[in-house]
Amino acid sequence: MSHGATILVVDDEPAIRRFLRTSLKGQGFEVVEAASGAEALEQLRTAKPELVVLDLGLPDLDGFEVIRRIRAGSTLPIVVLTVRAGERDKVEALDLGADDYVTKPFGIGELMARVRTALRHRFHTEGAPAVYRHEDLEVDLVRRHVRVKGAGVHLSPKEYDLLAYLVRYPGRVITHQQVLREVWGPAQADAVQYLRVYVRQLRQKLELDPTQPRHILTEPGVGYRVAE
Repeated sequence: MSHGATILVVDDEPAIRRFLRTSLKGQGFEVVEAASGAEALEQLRTAKPELVVLDLGLPDLDGFEVIRRIRAGSTLPIVVLTVRAGERDKVEALDLGADDYVTKPFGIGELMARVRTALRHRFHTEGAPAVYRHEDLEVDLVRRHVRVKGAGVHLSPKEYDLLAYLVRYPGRVITHQQVLREVWGPAQADAVQYLRVYVRQLRQKLELDPTQPRHILTEPGVGYRVAE
């Protein structure tokens, strides 16, 4: 099993952040934190989380403004977690683009379920399967579980990022440059040999016979695709 999806927790109460950090990590997620709206926007740029758990009562920017700024350029899932239980606040947050709204005090089981649902919805809207299956390989993009013949497979964070990118487009050929740009960034767009090393490592962990791959297929001179 690899590292989980990165969740940004935005709350000005250290005790809440600590509780959420422990709970989310216990479910396999990675966690980054922000105590203010400005810090949250900076974490969005640098940590590139896959979901935000957002309090509305922040010391600088109002939580509604944070939602507006996120939605100005991103479909990143947002789960509001707040003491504000009024219908007006809930309607405004959802109208601005929040995916869900949970009031404090809250049950951690319910919050985890809503986080998983928001992540699944994100993959659905992107046209990607939330769970990729081919023969004995299963990749759960929400929980970030990778299994072969039902057994968990440990991948490094970068190995997982590469696999997750490929399985979002089953059957489609993705060029070397596309993979490098999306997984490593523009600066590595020409490092094809670097990419081949990681594909070889993945095949060693996922394929019954790495020299005759069934899951990650090579398109000679072009790139890779995963089997449908």
